[in-house]
Amino acid sequence: MGPDLVLELARRLRERVLPELGSHAGRALAGAAAGGDLTFAVDAIAEEELESFIADRAPGLAFYSEDRGLVAPGEATAVLVVDPIDGTRPAMAGLESACVAVALAPLGDGEPTMADVQAGCVVEIKSGAWFLGVRGQGVRCAGGVALSPNADLRRMFWAYGFRGRPVRPTVEVLGDMIDASSVGGGTFELGSQAFAMTRLITGQLDAVVEVGSRLVDEVPGLREEFQRVGGGEILNNSPYDLAAPWLCLIEAGGVVSDGWGRPLDRHRLLGSGHDYQISSISAATPALHALLLREVDAGVRRLLALRR
Repeated sequence: MGPDLVLELARRLRERVLPELGSHAGRALAGAAAGGDLTFAVDAIAEEELESFIADRAPGLAFYSEDRGLVAPGEATAVLVVDPIDGTRPAMAGLESACVAVALAPLGDGEPTMADVQAGCVVEIKSGAWFLGVRGQGVRCAGGVALSPNADLRRMFWAYGFRGRPVRPTVEVLGDMIDASSVGGGTFELGSQAFAMTRLITGQLDAVVEVGSRLVDEVPGLREEFQRVGGGEILNNSPYDLAAPWLCLIEAGGVVSDGWGRPLDRHRLLGSGHDYQISSISAATPALHALLLREVDAGVRRLLALRR
């Protein structure tokens, strides 16, 4: 029932949010999420639907969401990790790059890691297209897997994220890659990590690079700059952003590491804030991933030299 339940929940959240797509009423502020980001009215609608689904279909399951954090009945043995709208801002603008992301893992000792994720589903809110990854069983999606063979930075189509990230230091790290691919390839800020990572499965993109957490950890003074842009919070990707698209992509044959090139397996699954946040480098092939890691390393060295 696990993967089927994950897909059912993701589709139900999509159905609830779809009528609100592009609604200006959905842009009203409704508070702050457990992860520090702003909560908009459309987020609150999705969170209410999540709670209703759990109560109706899976009352014995725990869940962790962006706005509510961990909600766990005493008897829970598994946890749903849910981002009801990954790409809230694209959703409010009525754009395609907004998704529901749901992952399932055993709760175990209460400290599961990314390696414990057994199923992950991403559903595009506007189109209804979906991706369902099951540990050791591959990924199911309507168009099939079409990973790009490209390993040339000059021909690379790729995405990165700027929400809550200080632009100038981020571009210093990514700048050579942006310049290299800006004519023969393409660069995109799509507003949703789940949407961007699943574009590798469809073959629309070759890579996604998001190394904000590495910059906070490695570059002196950047923690304060991230907090300035984030309104006092550090807003990089949390496990609920990555768990579902990560499993889908690695089950499709893609390569995903953290910002230093290490597997994501040991990262804790249930939590938000900087101590839980995860930088990531995703690529369709090992060869391209190795190139990206070298470019990110060089970019970080360049930024460090500028700030001495």
